[in-house]
Amino acid sequence: MNIEKSVRIGSEAIVCAEHTQIKGDVTIGSKTIIHPTVEIIAEKGPIVIGDFNLIEEYATIINKREDTMQIGSHNVFEVGCYSESMKIGDNNVLEYKSRLSAETSLGNGCVIGAMCDVRWNELLGDNIVVYGPQCKRRVQSEKPPNQTLQIDFLSKIMPNYQAIEKPNWKVDKPTTKS
Repeated sequence: MNIEKSVRIGSEAIVCAEHTQIKGDVTIGSKTIIHPTVEIIAEKGPIVIGDFNLIEEYATIINKREDTMQIGSHNVFEVGCYSESMKIGDNNVLEYKSRLSAETSLGNGCVIGAMCDVRWNELLGDNIVVYGPQCKRRVQSEKPPNQTLQIDFLSKIMPNYQAIEKPNWKVDKPTTKS
């Protein structure tokens, strides 16, 4: 476990401590779930993670810039994904082993497909899906479903099997929009 004492963990967040690294000026929102073996590193600037996010095993979120990295609410970071993106909106999915550069920002409801390496210097608008070996893109008609049921389930079950870092930061009210 390597979770610095300065890390702010919102109420009802579940942060598994086993083999997890969280360093620097990091704020984790309420009801966010962080699995074991995750790395969240605020190398230069702060990282602010919203509410109801799901961050799975071996995901890496790193801020190598001095500006604040903003991650919205209801996002899913699947196993092995990597993000340096400075702005991620709400309801986005970074699938298995996907990568986002610091130059790429996400709007709301975007999906970055498995193994896609996105290094575009732009803001991807709402509901963009990046997919396939050539990282093609299209617009989807609906945003990805939120993971509220999975987050509720994991909030109940994970403390039975994992060492959990206790919340140490009170937020007035978690963001419940979906």
